[in-house]
Formats: sequence, C-alpha cells, structure tokens
Amino acid sequence: MSMRGWPLIKLMPQKTNFRFVRHAKLMGGLAALLCVASIIGCFYPGLNLGIDFRGGATMEVSKPAGQVLQLERVRGAVGDLGLGDVQVQGIDSESAAIIRFQIPEGQNQSEVVARVEKAISDSVGEVTYSGVSVVGSKVSGELFRSGLYALAAAIFLMFLYIWFRFEPQFGFGAIIGLLHDVILTFGLVVLFRFEFSLNTVAAILTVIGYSMNDTVVVFDRLRENLRKYKTMPLQDVIDLSLNETLTRTIMTGVTAVGVLAILAIFGGEALFSFSIILMLGIIIGTFSSIYVGTPIVLLWGVRRGNISRGGDDDLKPVKLGMASRP
Repeated sequence: MSMRGWPLIKLMPQKTNFRFVRHAKLMGGLAALLCVASIIGCFYPGLNLGIDFRGGATMEVSKPAGQVLQLERVRGAVGDLGLGDVQVQGIDSESAAIIRFQIPEGQNQSEVVARVEKAISDSVGEVTYSGVSVVGSKVSGELFRSGLYALAAAIFLMFLYIWFRFEPQFGFGAIIGLLHDVILTFGLVVLFRFEFSLNTVAAILTVIGYSMNDTVVVFDRLRENLRKYKTMPLQDVIDLSLNETLTRTIMTGVTAVGVLAILAIFGGEALFSFSIILMLGIIIGTFSSIYVGTPIVLLWGVRRGNISRGGDDDLKPVKLGMASRP
C-alpha cells in the first residue's frame, strides 16, 4: 500500500502558509517564563527522587511454581511499614515480583529488610527471597550526579554536531532549544510528581535525541532555502522552511505519541511515567524546533548566498515581528 493511500496522509494539507515568525516574541516569552518556573520547581518542591538516587533496597520475591503471588497484598504489607515510596513489579510469571523500598535514615538496613520479609510472609504465606541488594546514600548520590553529567554531555555533543554541520548561530539555536526541552521536561516531572529515576534520565536523553532530529530537519531545509531564495527576507525564508517541514513534523510526532500512549495504557506501572515523559517531551521538542531554535537564527542573522562555504554577505540580525511580506 502506497503512502498516498494511507487515510491520515490524505487529511494533511498539501501546503500550509502559517506565519510562525509573527508569534515568535509571544511564544519565546512564554517559553522563557515556563523555563524559569521549571527551574524554581526543581528546587522547591524539588524532584521526587526514586530509590536509584535516594537510596533503598531491592529484592525478588517468588512463590513456589504454580502458585500466584498477590501483588496488591504484598504492596499493602510493605506500605504499612512506613518505608516511603514502595514499588512492587511483577516479573515473568504471576508467581514472582521485584520489590523496591526505601531505608529510613538512622535505621539498620538488615533490620529493615528483615521486617519487610516478615511482613510479606505474614501477608501472602510461604515465599522465597533472592537478589536482595541495598543502595546506600553515597552510591545514590553518585548515580544522581552521573545522570546529570550524562544529560550535560549529550547536550554538548549535540551542540558540536550542529555547529560543524551548519554555522555557529544554528548551533547556538539548537543548544538553546535543547536546554529548553530538558528544563521543561524536568518541570513536568516536578509538576506531576513523577519519580525521578534512571528510567527518567533515559526518557530525557531520548527526548534530546528526538528534538535534535527534528531541529536538524528544519535547519537543513532552512539552509537549502537560503541558497535558493537569496533575496527573500530572512523571516519569510524561515516561515517557508517551517511550513515545508510541518507535515513531516506532525506525522512523526503523532506516530510517536500514539505508540507511547498505547505503551502507557498497556505497559503497566513500570512504564507509565516513562511513556508520559516521552510523550510530553516530544511535544515540547516539536515546539522548540519552531519557536526556540529558529528565532535564535533569525535574531543572530545568517550568511546569504554562499552560506555553505561561509560567505560573509547579508549577515545581520532581524527584529522579530517587524517585517512584512512582499
């Protein structure tokens, strides 16, 4: 079946003529305001750190073969001990699960684990415990720093890639867009009180990759149009490039969000927050490609005509919202 025969393709307009640049000031101001709010939220009330970053214990619990382990009873038994965030995740079959819980400060780790094992045994009967591991506060702190370093390294490498492929102003626009995406994604994690774990770091890294891919597509079309329309005002070239890539952007985003929505609904508790963070991050990344990355290029200005070889003609900034179409 050809792509033209796909019903959703038929619903997409063949050509659009939206004036994106006209609203760049408003959208840029809104993005800046949301970023400030997100940064404040990361400190107050702060991130809801998971066991990976706060410290805690993990163990595997299993019933004899053929018997069902009642996860709700296990979750209730451990939750009644007052050990903070308790996670119970079924694995492989209905007879086994992985349990994660926090170790309160000042309490002996071995005694807490023993209390958890007794509570589970009293609730569901005979079970076998294996793979018990405890993550201390020192190790969890190192994991948290490593996660932040991974995010910073990803953004820096993306910046270098754009810088070498295009021009410095494109690289600067891309890095501002990526920082916008990361900060707002952190803000959403705080807003919805999602647990900040290694899975969350993986989701944010995926958002960075998606956002960069979308930004490269827009920048590549912009560079082509700058060579093709050498006398057209820069803001008009930007509008044209965004409109030409809009259908591709929408279809890619809708497809990804649709898959993630199914994963969030049917993937269980373990994948729910991961899927939601990715869904929201994709929407944020699409917004930044249009209203964060390209307006930076517009304000900085670009070299026209000999753009691919670093010519120096027509390099000047443009005031947002001040130009008119011919």
